[in-house]
Amino acid sequence: MKTTIDIPDALAEDAKRLVRESGVTLRDLVVTGLRAEVQRRRTPPRVDFVFPTIGGNGLVADLAPWDVIDRSYGFAAATGSSR
Repeated sequence: MKTTIDIPDALAEDAKRLVRESGVTLRDLVVTGLRAEVQRRRTPPRVDFVFPTIGGNGLVADLAPWDVIDRSYGFAAATGSSR
């Protein structure tokens, strides 16, 4: 499908420079970039934060905020100590 889009001049110049240096076509650059962005937006973000719980039944009580962060990211386990 053919379409017309308006992009900022600086971005267009960067894209033209890149295609000259890399030997790909502007069409290939745009298609590859658009595909990557569509895929990124379709894929839910990866959550790498885990709340410490008591047997999976809720948050651990009586923890200071920094202890929650340390336990959630495994800092205390990695360093062998806590604050």
